[in-house]
Amino acid sequence: MQPHLLIIPGLGGSGVNHWQRLWHKKYPNSNMVEQEDWEKPILDKWLAKLNESIQELQQPTILVGHSLGAILITLWANQFQNKNIVGALLVAPADVDSSEHTPDILWNFAPIPFNKLTFPSLVITSTNDPYVSTERAEFLSKSWGSQFTTIGPKGHINSESNLGIWEEGQDYLKSFVENL
Repeated sequence: MQPHLLIIPGLGGSGVNHWQRLWHKKYPNSNMVEQEDWEKPILDKWLAKLNESIQELQQPTILVGHSLGAILITLWANQFQNKNIVGALLVAPADVDSSEHTPDILWNFAPIPFNKLTFPSLVITSTNDPYVSTERAEFLSKSWGSQFTTIGPKGHINSESNLGIWEEGQDYLKSFVENL
């Protein structure tokens, strides 16, 4: 099975050097959710845009969320469903419940739901992510019924982490798809 990828960036929209944008260029079977305002995220607007993108899907799809995008996926799954969603990669989920880890502009995405997701998922975090502690990411993973992995000290797994097209992440994606 070669599922479609729906890529869901977080705050700032994953700039041109972010692995999400590079994956979108690499994988012709992908779409990227484009929010109206990447710098001032409003939960209702972001959730509506994600739901609209998901409802347009016509094939089995894996959601690929980074940071606030990963949290947005869990918020979507708490309210909606779609039979075409076969899994999710939740990379560096931002701890929007924590004033220590996230700026107040993201707090309208709190509280993070703890419900088990209705599709397979994998949480990937680094050991030195400034936006979520490893322990919190593991707790969220268990709450969501997700597989969990840490990839060492890679910061927020974003452009500043200098990952390029993030081959390691593609390996995780490939293995995740093979085990669906």
